[in-house]
Amino acid sequence: MDQSTPFNDRLVLNPTHDHMADKYDDLDTEFEPQLFSSLERHLPRHLLDASRDTKHERMQQILRRYSTKEECHRRIFRDPYTLNPKIFFQPTFLEAFRAKGKNLVTSIRSIMSEPVPGVYTFNMLNLNFCEKLIYEVKHFEAWARNTDSSILRPNTGNEDGVSLDDIGMKATLNKLMEDYISLISRVLFPDVGGCSLDSRHGYVLQYGKDKAIKEVSDLHVDDSEVTLHVCLGNQFAGGELVFGGQRCKDHVNGGTHIEKDLLPVGGQAIIHRGCRLYGAKPIKFGHRYNFLMWFKSSVFRELQAHDKGFKDFCDECQSQKSARRNEWVAAKKRVEEMLLLESLSKDYYESCLFSQCCFYGFNVVCYYDVMLLEHRMFAFCDFLYDGMLFVGK
Repeated sequence: MDQSTPFNDRLVLNPTHDHMADKYDDLDTEFEPQLFSSLERHLPRHLLDASRDTKHERMQQILRRYSTKEECHRRIFRDPYTLNPKIFFQPTFLEAFRAKGKNLVTSIRSIMSEPVPGVYTFNMLNLNFCEKLIYEVKHFEAWARNTDSSILRPNTGNEDGVSLDDIGMKATLNKLMEDYISLISRVLFPDVGGCSLDSRHGYVLQYGKDKAIKEVSDLHVDDSEVTLHVCLGNQFAGGELVFGGQRCKDHVNGGTHIEKDLLPVGGQAIIHRGCRLYGAKPIKFGHRYNFLMWFKSSVFRELQAHDKGFKDFCDECQSQKSARRNEWVAAKKRVEEMLLLESLSKDYYESCLFSQCCFYGFNVVCYYDVMLLEHRMFAFCDFLYDGMLFVGK
């Protein structure tokens, strides 16, 4: 069999330890250069003495076939892939999490601002890290275009974002949820499963002049219990986040009242319940990159499916509940008035009021008749004078 056939080009299980592997650092390749040097020792013996370009091409074919996307593209920075708090976060954010026990709740609340009820802002990511994350995302998108590789987008309707799991940040995002966001949600959002977050979805979105929500009708809620936004830079104008009320799944399209606009600031986080209506205004110039994460609680969703009381967070449900309560109170009042009228009406026709008074030394007995004017509406008429009986002492 010809030794150039694919069968004979397959990797061998036991490496050739005495083989001196070539260096691949100077090549413009989509994989880490060290990976080729290690893999070369597993090439079949007839390829070990081949040219470096031949070995590189063969190993690259193998790696493309079996590697995931995050392993294929060559990373520019290593910081986004390992959560180092000192590199990731701003000092004020880190300081808040050094507190213990009950002091932690106070410490977390101390870094929060609440410009809209239920919407909190705080300084979170280091601006240097934000720049690295933007470059890493751009590099990944360029690699995907050059290699004709598909990219996992945030959702089917958004072609201007990248899932961070797709580029190898899965472990980083898990640690961010477990060590930081879960603690924040436990303090701020216990009513919507903030105490039991167990899954997340993280991505970076790009907004440009033609990539923004432009009308109030574009307000939407997220498929999450808690949503986190972090602006990754300040090279843009416009793009304010627009917030409306809170909605359950039954009232997502109910009401579009705008409560307030918030201007994103580089490194600053905005966190809110996923049921909060929000959108974004158009970008006037530049591009805004937004790091966005959805956090979910399977426990809360299971409880919500069986207990309608969990809809109390919805403004529309609360409004309807208040309207029904007012209708019930009004109906109860009408029934009580009707019962009272019926009772009084019976008394009016069975008896009369008797009053005895002394007038000029005589006993005066006055009889007054009372008339019922209408059903459901009653009033005492002016006393009708029927007569007076004068009895002398």
